[in-house]
Amino acid sequence: MSRVKKVMAEESGRGGAGGVHAQVLPFAPKEASLGRVAVLLGGRSAEREVSLKSGGAVMAALHASGVDAHAFDPSQCDLMDLKGYDRVFIALHGRYGEDGTIQGMLELMGIPYTGSGVMASALAMDKWRTKLVWQAAGIPTPRYLILTAHSNFEQAAAELGLPLMVKPANEGSSIGMSKVTRAEDLQGAYELAAKHDRLVFAEQFITGDEYTAAILGDSALPLIRLETPRVFYDYEAKYLADSTRYLCPSGLPPERERGIQALALRAFEVLGCQGWGRADVIVDETGTPYFLELNTSPGMTDHSLVPMAARQAGLSFEQLVLRILELAHVG
Repeated sequence: MSRVKKVMAEESGRGGAGGVHAQVLPFAPKEASLGRVAVLLGGRSAEREVSLKSGGAVMAALHASGVDAHAFDPSQCDLMDLKGYDRVFIALHGRYGEDGTIQGMLELMGIPYTGSGVMASALAMDKWRTKLVWQAAGIPTPRYLILTAHSNFEQAAAELGLPLMVKPANEGSSIGMSKVTRAEDLQGAYELAAKHDRLVFAEQFITGDEYTAAILGDSALPLIRLETPRVFYDYEAKYLADSTRYLCPSGLPPERERGIQALALRAFEVLGCQGWGRADVIVDETGTPYFLELNTSPGMTDHSLVPMAARQAGLSFEQLVLRILELAHVG
């Protein structure tokens, strides 16, 4: 038995606190006790449009549940005006919302907020440093090479093998990413990614099935299998295309699904994450899962994955939003 599969088997059998739960039971918080809530949406990142959709959906859910919620766009409002709120639901994606910056501001102001803290948010936003932590913790992740303008691109392609992925380290929603199938295209892919971030890396392309593992509190929700006719699960496939298929239940044998869920919880915990998040995973033909990244402020649009997994676990969208808000914290 490989080290990864042994860990999966051990983790999936633990259960109890911090273990894998197939179902998350609905709950009934006292909405009035949540106080006046600011929903942060929009922002200044390349994912602004997606954030506006996520924030709009969260706002509608909170209003439907009787919560005193108000939209707050940090790119258009004075952050000091947040002092009038009791809690903040962060529906921002990408830089200045998912990278620890707004989290630090909220901690200084003493306002409880949803999702991970400063360190975990910053770390998870950086895909390269996330990989370093996962490697140290024994979480499987694809091999990679850092690229610069002076890299030997032909040598990099030979070392990782083709095809491969090129990614900006600090972007989300697959922005700036490319799948490279020819060594002569690697430099162009690097230049595209470098427009979005100073730190760019090439990553081994894992052939297999793609899954996403949502985390809520200390539970891993049911896995979703993703299928797209596109070259990879890019921005178009995530937010615009009607051809993307989402399979939940995932179709995996229960024992194997529990093992991946357990590793997803471990991947979440070793980064110091809190509240909720979503890990993206590729499972190769041998059944080995490779973790690609962890999102600490996942999308909440009509194409989004966490709400789909929550529904399979027995939570409506409104209940999911309330649960995330109930988990708000300071520090």
